[in-house]
Amino acid sequence: MSWMEHCPEQHQPLLAQRWNDWCDAVGVDVVAPVASQLDDERRARILARAFVGSAFFVRQCSRYPTLLAGLLAHDDCGLAVPDIGNFATEEQLEQALRVLRNRVNAEVIWRDFAGQWDIPTACARLTELAEVCIQSALDWHRAKMVERHGEPRSSEGHIQPMVVLGMGKLGARELNLSSDIDLIFAYPEPGQSDGDQYEGKKSLENQAYFQRLGQRLIKSLDAVTADGFVFRVDMRLRPYGDSGPLVSHYAALEDYYQTQGREWERYAMIKARPVAASGEGAAAASEELMEMLRPFTYRRYIDFSVIESLREMKTLIQRQVRARGLIDNIKLGRGGIREVEFIAQAFQLIRGGREPDLRVRNILKVLPLLEEGGHLPAGSTDQLGDAYLLLRRVEHGLQAERDQQTQTLPPEPERREQLAFALGYESWNQLEDALVKARGFIEREFDEVIAPPEESGEITVSDTWEMLWAGCEMVEDRDNWLEHLHNAGFQPAAKALELLTELHGDRIVTALPVAGRQRLDQTMPLLLAAASEVSEPSLALERVMPLLRAILRRSAYLVLINENPPVLNQLLRLCSASPWIAEQLARHPILLDEMLDQRRLLQPSTARDIADELREEMLRVDPEDLEAQMEALRHFKQGQSLRTAAQEVTGALPLMKVSDSLTWLAEAILQQSLTLAWQQVTQKHGTPKGASVEDMRFSIVAYGKLGGLELGHGSDLDIVFVHDAEPQQTTDGERAIDNLSFYTRLAQRLIHILQTRTLSGPLYEVDTRLRPSGNSGLLVTSLTAFEKYQRESAWTWEHQALVRTRPVAGSERLGSAFESLRNKLLGAERDEQKLREDVVAMRNKMRAHLDKSNDRQFDLKQGPGGIVDIEFMVQYAVLAWAHRAPSILRYTDNIRILESLTEAGLMPAHQAAHLIDAYKAYRSEGHRLALQQQPGVVSGDQFEAERKTVETTWQQILG
Repeated sequence: MSWMEHCPEQHQPLLAQRWNDWCDAVGVDVVAPVASQLDDERRARILARAFVGSAFFVRQCSRYPTLLAGLLAHDDCGLAVPDIGNFATEEQLEQALRVLRNRVNAEVIWRDFAGQWDIPTACARLTELAEVCIQSALDWHRAKMVERHGEPRSSEGHIQPMVVLGMGKLGARELNLSSDIDLIFAYPEPGQSDGDQYEGKKSLENQAYFQRLGQRLIKSLDAVTADGFVFRVDMRLRPYGDSGPLVSHYAALEDYYQTQGREWERYAMIKARPVAASGEGAAAASEELMEMLRPFTYRRYIDFSVIESLREMKTLIQRQVRARGLIDNIKLGRGGIREVEFIAQAFQLIRGGREPDLRVRNILKVLPLLEEGGHLPAGSTDQLGDAYLLLRRVEHGLQAERDQQTQTLPPEPERREQLAFALGYESWNQLEDALVKARGFIEREFDEVIAPPEESGEITVSDTWEMLWAGCEMVEDRDNWLEHLHNAGFQPAAKALELLTELHGDRIVTALPVAGRQRLDQTMPLLLAAASEVSEPSLALERVMPLLRAILRRSAYLVLINENPPVLNQLLRLCSASPWIAEQLARHPILLDEMLDQRRLLQPSTARDIADELREEMLRVDPEDLEAQMEALRHFKQGQSLRTAAQEVTGALPLMKVSDSLTWLAEAILQQSLTLAWQQVTQKHGTPKGASVEDMRFSIVAYGKLGGLELGHGSDLDIVFVHDAEPQQTTDGERAIDNLSFYTRLAQRLIHILQTRTLSGPLYEVDTRLRPSGNSGLLVTSLTAFEKYQRESAWTWEHQALVRTRPVAGSERLGSAFESLRNKLLGAERDEQKLREDVVAMRNKMRAHLDKSNDRQFDLKQGPGGIVDIEFMVQYAVLAWAHRAPSILRYTDNIRILESLTEAGLMPAHQAAHLIDAYKAYRSEGHRLALQQQPGVVSGDQFEAERKTVETTWQQILG
């Protein structure tokens, strides 16, 4: 058509296509009157700009056939407020709001491209649209809530309105096309609705009432339907962000902002204003809310204290631009819209307390005031305003194309030319020149604000981690952060970013005092940098998060981490290697102190070292304070266990030495706990005849892993108590009791000390079921009774268990006597055939009940050819052959027993070596799995050679 000649030739194909699409959609009866007006060159050019510049505009003109004709016929089509009384359903309300939104946005695009409305006029219309839609939806839903639940009232019976605060551009009446709206919901006072006064209505607490009202309001605006959406709603500026309540009463708001409000929240609150309210007294409630918030936003003096926070905010802006290369982003890039906003709002925060005239929300109104007050150079306001308006108009042009929230200039040359044409420029070069000039001026003015700090031109790794932590919740930066995390080794990056955003927005973080938050903000970039150096950064980050949460309110630990980089590096390595370590640290943050001395942390200790260190530790505790003594024992055990685990995962301590270290630790704690128990019981009942603290005539005998020096992380203690005092005699105290009762109470007190769950948890879980007659037998047995039971009543499996027994605490004299008895019992000659049958029967019984192996997995402990098979062969060998070679009774651990069998000529060296290698391999994997908090089960194709060797040896020894 001839009217298209008013459009540059390069755009005519696109214009023709979109014009034809519109014609096909609306029909000839609609097209004709519009086409007849296009002989007018001005109208033809306006239509060409709108059709070339906005696919969204063409789509709306096609959806609403009378729209284009109306725009041509009128200078302002107006904004008709919906009559919500006509809407019977929520769907009707939502459709009406979306139709209104689409029509108004289309008109704004038309008037802007036509040059009929300037940016302030366009923004005012879009803001008015938002206010009308919010108010209409709020009123409609409130009416429905009143029908169901009555009116919300205070405790004094006053109806409670709900006030909607508009933040950001909505609050400043600067809303742009395709903009989010940032809202905060509030109501004056707690109470409940009066629904219970009416039949069929259910009363609700005000908090629940307004929560539902807010949720329904958001849905009516935000949900995408066949007609699109009204506005995307962002509620993250409310107290505590996403983790906070959706709506707050005034007292809660006031308390939050007075005690926890941060500088960026003051910065945001500059633009806040009520944009909708519903309920009796809404206007007064809105005014009351703003009066309440004003002291938080504006101090009563010239607020120089905010300068450092603003300087940090400004530095962050500059770093983000450098890091992300936002050259083509007219909002976030250098010389962009955000920098103009910062210039104005920085002065408002600093001086708004003493200069009330500066408390205006609209940026174009505040800039002249800043120049008049001497805060900006003379003549700069007009240039800043013009530059800002240009950027906002280009922003509208970008968002008009597809109704998308973007501020990035298109990279494609044809799209750039289309944008320039729609905005009335002869070419992209002409528009680009104007943008470069405007952005250059804004950049220079921005750099002059609040004494910019000296900074290097290059962005450092540290800068990037700081920006990631500070901006991890910014949706528009998500792709950038994911890319950075991925490149730094965080796999999957999405999981790492989720962990960071959850922590950043967590209520416990937003509730931190200023000092605590500053320390956390120092810690997180350091932590992220350290995590990127370990083998699995995302895993390390996930495992350290519970510890971070545990120490947030004890920020001295954050200082410890910040000021000791080796501690942080070691912390990440250990958490990455073992969830058990991470869990222990999270449960007991005091263990971080253990990491201060890196040499001590990774330096293995001897049995004497551990015992001496524990004695010294206990000497520092009030001997009359049992609770403190029990806590000291637990702290020592946790610290020493952490050191052992650290030495294990770093390779400083091999498997056998790990078990030795944990066994020595248990022995030292048992001895100290027994001493405490002795002091308590003797203080109350006196001492048995012939007994003393040096020789209590009482001994703790270890079975199982403790007896075999094979203790692991988290192992129980299998122990039995023996004494050799005369049972019928009594103690010498004022509240004398017989000796058997005394030693029973001593054992009970010891178990109490070990198993009681204090704030730091138990010391050890104790199992005493291996004593004579098991749970039905006496807790404490005399040595004589123990011998009688073993000779006359014990089962073969009880003699097997005796192979791994040894005294570990108490009377050394009695311990020696027990060892002699053990050697006699184990050295007795036995019927090997009967012994073999008993051992095999017990092994089969255990496997039937305990083995978790199947076609796909192998149970390291109970599976065929596994740990227990080796243990049973060792126990059989000792019971069968010790009468011929007493030397094999010297040790209680399986490996050294196997070595002694070779030395005694009872087992071929190669056979023992194969069993030792398999046993070490199984236990090493078991320890690794324990530190990973995984069950002792591996894939069925693992350890095939070891299992075959063990099973072959089993057949040779036990048939």
